[in-house]
Amino acid sequence: MSEAMNEEMYQELRRAAEAHRQTRKYVQNFIKPGMTMIEICEELEATSRALVAEKGLEAGLAFPTGCSLNHCAAHYTPNPGDKTVLQYNDICKIDFGTHVNGRIIDCAFTVAFDPKYDQMLKAVKDATNTGIRVAGIDVPLNELGEAIQEVMESYEIELDGKVFPIKCIRNLQGHQIAQYRIHAGKSVPIVKGGETTRMAENEIYAIETFGTTGKGTVHDDNDCSHYMKNFDEQFVPLRLAKSKHLLNTITENFGTLAFCKRWLERAGAEKYLMSLKDLCEKGIVDPYPPLVDAKGCITAQYEHTILLRPTCKEVLSRGSDY
Repeated sequence: MSEAMNEEMYQELRRAAEAHRQTRKYVQNFIKPGMTMIEICEELEATSRALVAEKGLEAGLAFPTGCSLNHCAAHYTPNPGDKTVLQYNDICKIDFGTHVNGRIIDCAFTVAFDPKYDQMLKAVKDATNTGIRVAGIDVPLNELGEAIQEVMESYEIELDGKVFPIKCIRNLQGHQIAQYRIHAGKSVPIVKGGETTRMAENEIYAIETFGTTGKGTVHDDNDCSHYMKNFDEQFVPLRLAKSKHLLNTITENFGTLAFCKRWLERAGAEKYLMSLKDLCEKGIVDPYPPLVDAKGCITAQYEHTILLRPTCKEVLSRGSDY
């Protein structure tokens, strides 16, 4: 496929990326200790909706704002009623997405107010940039994993007089992105081993790396906030009228994009918890609970979306910040 044939897709991706850049620039200026996680997310989301010119499923937010704290690496966004307040010594991963016509930009950075975390942020940023540098048409995915791990694990961090090696979280990965589908097809490992499948022309990837002072693996935690309709789900008959109604709300507002409980309430859903459980049990909706390493450790993340054009590698979400 020539570049000219894909020009429309490229432009949609660039529009979504510009909205992401401007939103995060604003967020980096307002996010402060003492704010609740709900305040942070609502401010970010309102800004992002305006900048991407939200319009139903044609343009808007691609998935809920991740603001995972400390030992939680991913998939935490506050649920309604969550009173969590951001603290000075927290390390917070801001992971949010924009889309235009289902062309998704998935891009994340880490916020830390205490300079003692600087080495961790530096390690993960360096690892992500290494993955971006190695990526390209015909490059085997395992080459990225090996290069990322080598860079990440060359760093260590001293916290309160104790030195910790910085490890990759080996069961978290980057991923290919398709239209209205955040995790599509291929995965990008962040440790050596992994698949020898090659990257190909006009593919879009989220290159993300996670560093930790913990065990180097994450597991599911409780109190799920992130959900997404199963992309391949065939028609399943639903007996409960409330479940049907909730599924209609999800389909109309989010399609196959991820959503959270705050967004269901914003869309007018009431008393939906049993229905949501029913949809999950039937495999129509998949839950994505928070992913945590060992309590007491710290984790960080940086992520960019890249486009492998036939003539060049475009780092769509690159900005003056990272």
